Amino acid sequence: MDSQQQHDSNNLPVRVRFAPSPTGVLHLGGLRTALFCWLFARHTGGNLILRIEDTDQKRFDPQSLDDIRRSLQWLGLDWDEGLDVGGAYGPYVQSQRKDLYQKYAEQLIASGHAYRSYMTAEELTAMRAEQKEKGLSQGYDRRDRYLTDEQRAAYEAEGRPSVVRFAVPLEGTTVVNDLLRGDIEVENGSIPDHVLLKSDGMATYHLAVVVDDHLMKISHVMRGQEWLPSAPLHKLIYDALGWEMPVLVHLPVILNPNGKGKMSKRKVVVDGREYPALVHEIIEAGYLPEAMFNFLTNVGWNYDAEQEIFTREEAVARFNIEGINPAPAALPYDKLNWLNGIYIRQLTPEALKERLIPFLADALHLEEETLRTDSRLEVLVPLIQERIKLLTEAASLIDWAFVDADEIVYADPKLLIGRKLDAEQSVHILETGAEIIRDLPSLTSDALESAFRQAAADMDVKIGSFFAPFRGAITGKKVSPPLFESMVALDRDEILRRIENGVALLKEYQSEPA
Repeated sequence: MDSQQQHDSNNLPVRVRFAPSPTGVLHLGGLRTALFCWLFARHTGGNLILRIEDTDQKRFDPQSLDDIRRSLQWLGLDWDEGLDVGGAYGPYVQSQRKDLYQKYAEQLIASGHAYRSYMTAEELTAMRAEQKEKGLSQGYDRRDRYLTDEQRAAYEAEGRPSVVRFAVPLEGTTVVNDLLRGDIEVENGSIPDHVLLKSDGMATYHLAVVVDDHLMKISHVMRGQEWLPSAPLHKLIYDALGWEMPVLVHLPVILNPNGKGKMSKRKVVVDGREYPALVHEIIEAGYLPEAMFNFLTNVGWNYDAEQEIFTREEAVARFNIEGINPAPAALPYDKLNWLNGIYIRQLTPEALKERLIPFLADALHLEEETLRTDSRLEVLVPLIQERIKLLTEAASLIDWAFVDADEIVYADPKLLIGRKLDAEQSVHILETGAEIIRDLPSLTSDALESAFRQAAADMDVKIGSFFAPFRGAITGKKVSPPLFESMVALDRDEILRRIENGVALLKEYQSEPA
């Protein structure tokens, strides 16, 4: 058992937690943290705990819980204990652990490591205004730390609400070790007396996270680098309670795609280009979870400099905390798009069809079950598999096949005119093609292509110019999947109707004054 598989001094198995706050939807930074926790737990044979840190009840958003579940499940990250699963150390929602926090807050008060503060919100505001006016540093000045027993009794008798603050040592330093960054030493005098228990009896993050990590036997705390400044305070709380602190691993900051500035949790805009930052946006944009797994695993950690594509099993086998780079890591979205295209092409046509159906149903305004049994998709999906990088790109390539001939919109009649041909020549080509289609005993792509090539040769028209009017008439687009394979997706009458409409449009165009 190596250093990753144990809590260094207690020889405990790995227990790592992902502990999101349900105040909003999950962003990519949070998903990357969850992924690294999952990889570490699976690599070591340990446990992953999903704990919900909802001490901030004012900002609590019930919908975010569903978003957290969906996001983790979409990426294939399962958890061994916690929300929806249960376990021996529950409850796993902090708002349900209120009595525990109060118990340990009272223990800290009794040992002299915490105290009640009775300052009202108005008094705190006045104090900060005075500090600002005098050019003093902003923050609570510890005045209630020195109240006499009589003063405290008077406040209690008055019924004045109170919070519990931690009594930070006023001298000396605190040293915290981070597995990636080494020892971090902080002057105790620079740490404020943070609130541990609010006036409503709910713990703040600082008390709840320490109590929960200890009682849930968390061995390693893997969290974002933005939490590093709170580590010395947490170390002091652990020491005051006589507990050992878990191994800390503060994951690197994720930067914008251009490497400049921390990635926003809401919207990422770089050089006028907008990138998805929220997990549900990534899902809605048509990325595959396999591609995102591969991509995020390499943001702050590297599987192999020579191997871009790897399986989940390979990542689990090789993942190690020591390999995490503490330096900030940019999100190269261009690589994500490339990866997504790779994974799309690795799917079987049937599997790709199933992935596309929700997106096509939304874009084409059709029922998913209707599409699932539609023979046109069997033909069209293999034709576009090499052409798309996102699942959302499919609809614009095949939407023409799911409308009636009379609903095809031709943006420009010139779309139906072959290169170096005029409208009259293109009408003749379309009418010739219609005769071929009527006479062919069976409409296969090979039969259509052979007959059309022969007709082009007979008319001494270049192949591309001969095919163009049919592409325009049948799809209403300049670019579409391969022409003859696309035609096979439609029945004979539908193809002929579209060609007739194209002929009518060109004849009308011919008759217009120059």
